[in-house]
Amino acid sequence: MMSAAPEKTELEARHVLDSLLREFPTPLGPEDSCPARLQSTGLSWEEVEGEGVEMGLKLLRDRNLLPILATTLMHSAIIHIHQLDISAFSNKEEPDQDEEEVVLLDGELVARSVLNKLLEVCRNWIKEPQFLQLPKQYLKVSSHAIRNTRRKMEDRHVALLEFNALFGMKDEKERAYFAVFDGHGGVDAAIYAATHLHVVLAHQEQFSAQPAEALRRAFKQIDEMFLQRAKRMKLRSGTTGVAALIAGQTLYVAWLGDSQVMMVRQGQVVTLMDPHKPEKEDEKQRIEELGGCVIFLGCWRVNGTLAVSRAIGDIDQKPYISGDADCATFELDGREDYILLACDGFFDGIEPSRVVHLVQEHLRDHAGDGSSVAETLVAAAKEGGSSDNITVVLVFLRDPQIILKEGQPQVGSENAGLDSKCPQAQGSSETTPQLIFSSVDKVNQTKDLTC
Repeated sequence: MMSAAPEKTELEARHVLDSLLREFPTPLGPEDSCPARLQSTGLSWEEVEGEGVEMGLKLLRDRNLLPILATTLMHSAIIHIHQLDISAFSNKEEPDQDEEEVVLLDGELVARSVLNKLLEVCRNWIKEPQFLQLPKQYLKVSSHAIRNTRRKMEDRHVALLEFNALFGMKDEKERAYFAVFDGHGGVDAAIYAATHLHVVLAHQEQFSAQPAEALRRAFKQIDEMFLQRAKRMKLRSGTTGVAALIAGQTLYVAWLGDSQVMMVRQGQVVTLMDPHKPEKEDEKQRIEELGGCVIFLGCWRVNGTLAVSRAIGDIDQKPYISGDADCATFELDGREDYILLACDGFFDGIEPSRVVHLVQEHLRDHAGDGSSVAETLVAAAKEGGSSDNITVVLVFLRDPQIILKEGQPQVGSENAGLDSKCPQAQGSSETTPQLIFSSVDKVNQTKDLTC
């Protein structure tokens, strides 16, 4: 039984699922319209899980199903889909394949199969509810995103507290995943990364033993997968990205480009990373050695076009725009207040040190309630002059009430011990102050930056 959740929650879950199954009392047939669709009409087999999960979770979450139950049901459904013969989804009007021989599957057939399996899993759960292991780790998320003055919203973000449930992980280590993707030249790359990166991460061979390396490789694989799609569909977009995986008492981060993650610990700003910018000497040298150039046109740009030096996608600018992420590992000791992930549009209008004041003021004004603090931060970045899309994901690692009670912080800056031998830990930019190296005992960090 669902003993890990209150009885009221179980009754509410039953009500949601009963309503869903009354809406779809029988499996969807070829003549029935799908209540939800995949993002792609044609997709590869390795894209099925990501798009299927995204579609199924949206269907359940739109009906306000408990997230831990939604992810558990989705995991059961997608496991069954993986056991089906790939030929069941073959596109009967399959276009000529390129030299990589990608087999494109019919998106409508995949969507119908995923939804039918999900409905079957829901029926089985109502007949025999399963035990749900609710996360014990304290994590609360506040997220907000605005288009701002831009014509289109090209950011995407992910907050997945139920990582273990979604991927059927049964060990004692609790995990949560967060990411921000800042698209450019269109939203396709950002949507793709937000849909697939956590799925690819969970299936990396190194995931259990070397999570940081798994995260770095997942970024690379997503870049390769999206470039394959970009070639098929003539897409030219790209996206920077930053992702954080909390596994037990360890934080793993990886990034491409100038989206960033920062940490605040007992009111002190902790630098976790150094963004990739074309004007950085190591990035400029890498680009020039490949035959490209970095020139100043209002800001520093690769080949006179993009203002970032690493990103997923950007097929026309490969290899100058690298798809190789950097990663780092940090041990958490319980004194950390929160981490914040954001696109460059946020840091264009807000210095990291000011984040501490803004969060503290918000908590004071809202009696320790941090649920809408991301909205306050986004508004402040806009008022600070940012005209770009702005996305903020703030993850509280401690109760905001405790943070509030500790009073006004002494704002300072700690560096989390970036390896000075790594070129990514050198230099400065307009949005990130020059790093000052501190002793390792200030922040327990495993040096894991990829140079």
